[in-house]
Amino acid sequence: MDTWSIGKNEPKTNPNKANFTSAQRPATAVRCPMSQITCLWQLKFMALSGIMPPVNRLREVSNRKRQIDDILGVKSMKRCFLLIFLITMLGFCNVWADWPQHLGPNRNATSDEKGLLRSWPPDGPKVLWTFELGAGYGGGAISKGKVYLLDRVGSKQDVFRCIDFNSGKELWSFTYDAPGRVSHEGSRSTPAIDGKYVYTCGSFGHVYCFDLNTHKPVWNKNVWTDFGGEKIPMWGICQNPLIYGDLLILASQTKEAGVVAYDKTNGTVKWASKALPGRTGYVSPAVVNIDGQDQLVMITAGGRGGRGGRGGRGGRGGRGGRGGRSAPAGSDSEGTDGGVFGMDIKDGSTLWTYKGWQCRIPINNVTPVGDGRLFISGGYMAGSAMFKVTRKDGSYVAKELYTTQDFGTHVHPSILYKGHLYGHGTTNSRRDGLTCMSVDGKLKWKTGREPLFDKGGFILVGDLMLSVDGRDGILYIIEPNSEGFKKLASADLLDTKECWGQLSLADGKLLIRDQKQMKCVAVR
Repeated sequence: MDTWSIGKNEPKTNPNKANFTSAQRPATAVRCPMSQITCLWQLKFMALSGIMPPVNRLREVSNRKRQIDDILGVKSMKRCFLLIFLITMLGFCNVWADWPQHLGPNRNATSDEKGLLRSWPPDGPKVLWTFELGAGYGGGAISKGKVYLLDRVGSKQDVFRCIDFNSGKELWSFTYDAPGRVSHEGSRSTPAIDGKYVYTCGSFGHVYCFDLNTHKPVWNKNVWTDFGGEKIPMWGICQNPLIYGDLLILASQTKEAGVVAYDKTNGTVKWASKALPGRTGYVSPAVVNIDGQDQLVMITAGGRGGRGGRGGRGGRGGRGGRGGRSAPAGSDSEGTDGGVFGMDIKDGSTLWTYKGWQCRIPINNVTPVGDGRLFISGGYMAGSAMFKVTRKDGSYVAKELYTTQDFGTHVHPSILYKGHLYGHGTTNSRRDGLTCMSVDGKLKWKTGREPLFDKGGFILVGDLMLSVDGRDGILYIIEPNSEGFKKLASADLLDTKECWGQLSLADGKLLIRDQKQMKCVAVR
């Protein structure tokens, strides 16, 4: 970039450049000498401030202005200002970093945000707002300065809410009837945002597509009753909607369909897979890439280790999303072994199966660790397994690499960071706390009961982890380190037990929740 100072003895043209007229100027001579333009603004400021330069300097400026016009030309000036405008607008548009679905932008509980605080004042981070909610575990999806979440009030209705991300004020809501009871009442899932539409799935199988401009439903279905589902599973339908291309994908897990893909624009069923072996679980479909091909992964419940769901029948209500008693996970008579299934995302056909790992109440899906390797973990003494999917002669094969009881996450999926897996290992039967294990299955450390980290949400943000202890409602900043647990800060922010909801992060603001409220916390 050329720079010229304003001095009375300097030449009026750049001696190092050929002096072209606007008609003669070659394309390579079109430039944007911002230092000259800046100088003109400085002189304007001086004039407004009463600090006027000598008259000969003003003449020099006038000559320079004509030179700038000649060098740039009208079209080039327009291009220059257009470029500045576009850069400014791009910066403005990036003010709102989205968290548009379950587990964030890439559906892996990680964020690329920078500059998070590594310590907090003694009284903790600033709570920007608090919003009262019904009981539940559903997280918030964030897009363009708004939070979208599915709430549940009592045992009769689901409420879809839109909240201003800055103020915490509700902007609009939509309520629909969804009568019935399940064990551990409340919401279950995080909405999925796609353009001007947002998709939800309630704990009784109601699927809705909302138009964010009109605030009205575009279409709605029921992923459970539409495919022959009868008694709702004990802990309800726990599906986080998955958008892939023009598809909205959910696991029905009935005798008529394992996984269902809807046309996201109108709710037409594009395909429905055959029923999957095993019993009904609480896992949402995930997308993994194997040998350059995107595939769906789905997990069903197994019968090993006892029947799924001890205690609690879920109370009263009707059948199939209209009440009746909830059935424990694993109550179907067909089959005792569940499994992990790789499916063709185009038609739902099964590509491969892995049955070496069984969980009677699976909640998490797999964590990809690279090179076709998939890590799966669960509670209820299921432990973990690593297996590898490879392609040979046009077909796929899943080969077990190891299983272990040293690591087992219950509610939220494991997070991969620098060759190590991190997860909350406290379940109904173990008190392992936050646990770290290498990808080859070697246990590094666990916090045990101090802190307990009982089923709380956790996400990775750069080189930091944000985690909630699900029993005590304490929010932690953790530096993930394979050598040992490294707490950087903590704050007691939530009031109830069972703080198991998913975390959501955007623009340096974190959403956390318990059984009566959602809080927005400044973490940057």
